[in-house]
Amino acid sequence: MKTKLYFAIVPVLAFAGWVMAQPSADPLIEGFRNVEVASVSDAMEQLYGQKAYMSHDMRPLFKTKFAGPAVTVYLKKEEHKEGSAASQGMLDAIDAAPPGSVYVMVLEDGLDYAGIGGLMATAMKVRGLTGAVIDGSIRDLPQIGKIQFPVYSRGVAPSTSINHYRFVGVNIPVTCAGVRVNAGDIISADEDGVVAVPKAQAADVLKKAQDLDQTEHQMLPFIEKFKSMKEAVAKFGRI
Repeated sequence: MKTKLYFAIVPVLAFAGWVMAQPSADPLIEGFRNVEVASVSDAMEQLYGQKAYMSHDMRPLFKTKFAGPAVTVYLKKEEHKEGSAASQGMLDAIDAAPPGSVYVMVLEDGLDYAGIGGLMATAMKVRGLTGAVIDGSIRDLPQIGKIQFPVYSRGVAPSTSINHYRFVGVNIPVTCAGVRVNAGDIISADEDGVVAVPKAQAADVLKKAQDLDQTEHQMLPFIEKFKSMKEAVAKFGRI
């Protein structure tokens, strides 16, 4: 019984330890870490009429919540025999990324190719990156799970990008799972998915998202008490 309890607690402790170990952030980033991604998505739509959320198949390897500025990387599909030299830039981007960054990698037509695995995820963690968002697949799930580094991807595959992709650039505009992302944009992620907020709009979006969060959290006990969605919407003016 004690053994079963131990294995149930270990993942929770590992996640809690990772959250505590995240680099200290400025108030803006800290705000996005604490607000719900659904509220951020709604705020972007209500304020700017923009879709900020990535495709429904962009999912986390394990339960997580994070936010940070994007470091973007783009790889172009191209068969060659140059080995890792053609992809060196994606590794350099990890070493150059400031602590607290979110590594946003896009592989052209890459759902059947792993953009990162255990080695790259380990490098990201020890260098203090907050998380990774991969428009493509990932591999080495046991190692990534072991180190509890937060990774979102659109799939899982045992393949490699080496000899199939060529590095195009870092911190250039990319379209990640349907959303335009520029270097420095705020990436916010939780169990609902991932959103990207343009840096210039981030402060206004955060304020609106916080307001939406507050309203929704006030509605929950009201609904539980009066058992009526109609009355809750009439009182609070949102759903």
